[in-house]
Amino acid sequence: MIGTPGLVWFRRAALAATLLCAIVVVVGAWVRLTNAGLGCPDWPGCYGHVHPSQLIDRVDQINAANPDRPFDYQKALNEMVHRYIVGALGLLVLALAAISVWNRRDPAQPRVLPWVLLALLVFQALLGMWTVTLLLKPLIVTLHLLGGLATLALLWWLALPPERRELKAAERPVRRLAIVATVVVLAQIALGGWTSTNYAAAACADFPTCHGSWWPDMDFRNGFVLWRGLGIDYEGGVLDAPARVAIHYTHRLGAYLTALVLLLPILGAWRRAQTSAARMAATALFVALGLQIAIGMNLIWQGWPLWLGTAHNAGAAAIVLAMVALLRYLSPRPEVGRYRP
Repeated sequence: MIGTPGLVWFRRAALAATLLCAIVVVVGAWVRLTNAGLGCPDWPGCYGHVHPSQLIDRVDQINAANPDRPFDYQKALNEMVHRYIVGALGLLVLALAAISVWNRRDPAQPRVLPWVLLALLVFQALLGMWTVTLLLKPLIVTLHLLGGLATLALLWWLALPPERRELKAAERPVRRLAIVATVVVLAQIALGGWTSTNYAAAACADFPTCHGSWWPDMDFRNGFVLWRGLGIDYEGGVLDAPARVAIHYTHRLGAYLTALVLLLPILGAWRRAQTSAARMAATALFVALGLQIAIGMNLIWQGWPLWLGTAHNAGAAAIVLAMVALLRYLSPRPEVGRYRP
């Protein structure tokens, strides 16, 4: 890693934050898939305490006050572990913003993105609070997932050292394809979040058909209502089977489209990219895509085991990381004195 000592430390901190954010994304998926999102019905503590172990002597009192949702130590612990890791990530992002100010005289020091990240993390904290206080409302939980992956993408962008060079004419079409593919990936991830938060992942028990049909009975009108009002408890889902099938099958069709669209910049980078870094990023994206497809199919065939569901979220994060790297190495680099990302 080249650059001034301040810039080297900044990129090291960004890399550490990227790794921690990836852990946050995976642990967040684990919390969601273990139905632990309401393991602590308040925020930022758990029934007003820092750790669930402090509540053991008050279980009867808690259950009497919350007869519809008895205290579950494991779910509370899952939720609080996620919050602890998010807190550590917040400190790292704050450190990145501080380093960017301390190292502001370096022309290569990113000055804007660290503060964008800090603002995004604050908004993520609000979404995390609303996830609990609004009883797992699907729109809020899906936005929380997208915000987490956006944080991961920006941190990875900062961690990757830029190559200062001009973008070759042959690479420009590939870069445009990569931008389009990024938009499609984001839409597919949003569909995946909507599938998970509406408990529609297991709505189709077979693959490639659904309930033995290529076009099963589906209720799109109710499946994609974004806002149903306040006070509804979404734990376990509120939709009937046809609406859940509509969500699941739309996500499945989106996966086919996403795979085809991603192949275009991958093949383009292999043929036209002028640097080995861009070609390696395309290869990483191809591998991540293949693994995600394999995980998605086996999720259905093996009956939705928890570890594979968590791996499916990790696979989405891997695709985002590879996509960001490809965009990074297909982007033009300004001169050192004008560098202000």
